[in-house]
Amino acid sequence: MPHNPIDDFEVDPAGLRSIGRDLQRPECILAEADGTLWSADSRGGAVRIGADGEQMLVAEVGVAAPASAAEQVTRIVNDTLPNGLAFARNGDILIANFGADRLEVMTRNGESKVLYDSIDGKPLGRVNFVLRDRRDRLWLTVSTREPDLIKSMTPALRDGYIAMADEEGLRIVADGLHFANEIRFDAREEWLYAVETCGMRVTRFRVGRNGALVDREVYGPESHGAMIDGIAFDSFGNLWGTHIFTDRIFAITPAGDLRILLDDDRGSEAGRRLLAAFAEERVTPELMLACGGTVAPWMASLTFGGPDLRTVYIGSLRGTTIPFFRSPVAGAAPVHWNDRPYGRPR
Repeated sequence: MPHNPIDDFEVDPAGLRSIGRDLQRPECILAEADGTLWSADSRGGAVRIGADGEQMLVAEVGVAAPASAAEQVTRIVNDTLPNGLAFARNGDILIANFGADRLEVMTRNGESKVLYDSIDGKPLGRVNFVLRDRRDRLWLTVSTREPDLIKSMTPALRDGYIAMADEEGLRIVADGLHFANEIRFDAREEWLYAVETCGMRVTRFRVGRNGALVDREVYGPESHGAMIDGIAFDSFGNLWGTHIFTDRIFAITPAGDLRILLDDDRGSEAGRRLLAAFAEERVTPELMLACGGTVAPWMASLTFGGPDLRTVYIGSLRGTTIPFFRSPVAGAAPVHWNDRPYGRPR
């Protein structure tokens, strides 16, 4: 096997830089080839951050006031809470609204509309993430159908699912996931990789005809011993990701080996208490809020950006800025990288 660029690589905390200021819940980040970033923001929309650091909140028209950090953990009912983001082909921003239980689309001027808020005549549930493929189909994850978020943080409940929208509408293509979170395709879009946060694993599905997901299997370790949130591929085929609450960056190599690239938790007592409580079905908001490192509290996502796709931005649920570092390998080009006018210049 060829040399893996991440062999012997670790993120140096002292070398981290940051961009953005006074952000609110920058959970998901989109990168454009000119250096512009878009960060999900709990005020209802996204913050546009230019390569020069200039930023502007683009808020959806008519959204509710944001909930506090504690309320976001305990309630998240009928409040806007942008979570996963993706670019539509025309540059509009697709928003998985985890608070309002729906998929939305917002123009870069803040005009928005609801694309989907129900499926099979029932509410969608906690819409977590959205992804667009090369055929312009939309894929979204629903973490849970349970209205009470804390009750979904249990080893027993596996009611998350993946849905796909095409010209025939929205339909469920995989069910029974253990708190479905971020999803990513491999380079050929032959496999779809899905985070099961409360399952502490990454699961993958072969993409069949008409979007059917088949041949389900665990990818990498059966359990990470930690809750996973975001994932992203690099161009070598390593799958990078974040351990939320215990705040680590990891990578799963093409051989299936797990490597820890940054550990901002270092076995903290708060992290151990939370994981023990989860195993015993007694998670509380207080135990969750006690967790988090100093780099990007509650690490939630990784985004490869910059003209060479070697700058890695760290999204978080409780940070107010976006840390970043340089990777020894470029990220896999996102589907919008070749869209015009918002992708790579041609």
